[in-house]
Amino acid sequence: MNVYDSARMQDVLAPLGYAPTERAEDADMVILNTCHIRENASEKVFSELGRLRPLKQARPGMIFAVAGCVAQAEGPEIVARAPFVDIVMGPQTYHRLPEMVARAARAAGAVIETEFPAESKFDHLPDSAAPAISAFLTIQEGCDKFCSFCVVPYTRGAEASRPMAAVLAEARQLVAGGAREIVLLGQNVNAWHGDAGGLGRLVRELAEIPDLLRIRYTTSHPRDMDDDLIAAHRDVPALVPFLHLPVQSGSDRVLAAMNRGHTADHYRRLVDRLRAARRDLALSTDIIAGHPGETEADHQATLALIRDIGFAQAFSFKYSPRPGTPAAAARQIAEVEKDRRLAEIQGLLRDQQHVFNRACAGKMVKVLFTGPGRHPGQVAGRSPWLQPVHMTGPASLIGTETTVRIAEGHPNSLAAEPLPQTEELACA
Repeated sequence: MNVYDSARMQDVLAPLGYAPTERAEDADMVILNTCHIRENASEKVFSELGRLRPLKQARPGMIFAVAGCVAQAEGPEIVARAPFVDIVMGPQTYHRLPEMVARAARAAGAVIETEFPAESKFDHLPDSAAPAISAFLTIQEGCDKFCSFCVVPYTRGAEASRPMAAVLAEARQLVAGGAREIVLLGQNVNAWHGDAGGLGRLVRELAEIPDLLRIRYTTSHPRDMDDDLIAAHRDVPALVPFLHLPVQSGSDRVLAAMNRGHTADHYRRLVDRLRAARRDLALSTDIIAGHPGETEADHQATLALIRDIGFAQAFSFKYSPRPGTPAAAARQIAEVEKDRRLAEIQGLLRDQQHVFNRACAGKMVKVLFTGPGRHPGQVAGRSPWLQPVHMTGPASLIGTETTVRIAEGHPNSLAAEPLPQTEELACA
């Protein structure tokens, strides 16, 4: 979502004459768009500000801005620790950037915009200037789940869904600009509800757009995976057979402490239903190691769930206390123990990912090529299961969905070779 928000900031600033530059040293404005989900992320903001400060000292006219969730949560602290910052803006206010830039030129101190405005920012954003072959599209923001470890409800606000008509209009504009895959985004994306139904209905409407080849969505919550969305995985070919479905823990006791609202067996049954709907469906997930109160038995339950499900990809982290969340006030687990548990979790997840990738070798797979590869003469893209794919081939493949043969499955990517025919097999 930060990638999407950053692109929209560029769109908002373009009428003022701003264009992206590769080096901060060449910039007239530097914006740090931030995440507050983990402690390390927010500390990196202050580290980066310290690194950039000499640029401001050398060129006082430069504008420095901090955007996103760290700005929302820690606006006063940012100004106190980095008084050279000119603009601090929350994730719901960046449509006001032109106004903030004008105010910053006049203000004696920082311009701070961290309120939740009454109007939706999406009503004031211009059309996207440079859609990509795989384009992000935010359809939902905020979260009402209040997991004990998570700061999102406090930084992004309550769940809010964009109207279906607005989503479809932006999707059509992205496809007209060259997008062939749309990734629907939301803090809790499958909680999206328009005036005509839920995410399953929206997926069906999007699939009717000519030249839109693929639809993805992230990040979802098990509690909002309804029957219609599961059916969409069965019925809509454009909806890719890959789902990011965070579980966080395999222990019912820890899931209750996290306020997740589901059990480990509920998650297992949900996965069974999804795989029954789409045989080649692959899953990724999020896992937290060392949530306050987690015992060794709880940790082993998480390892057992990972073995039971079998994930193609996953994101796993040590628990990170976030100020103001209930878990931050609970008794914390020693860092050395969190490190050990995370290492065990990540080792198992890496093995599962490598097994899944190796199983693709020899199969015929449709790849959406999105750009040049890392080496001359290569093109790169993604499989339906989000694996990076590299192949020697002409640049004319970029923007196409082409069936190729997977030559090798590496731990983190696939190597492909051209295929003269168009046979297609599943890689599950």
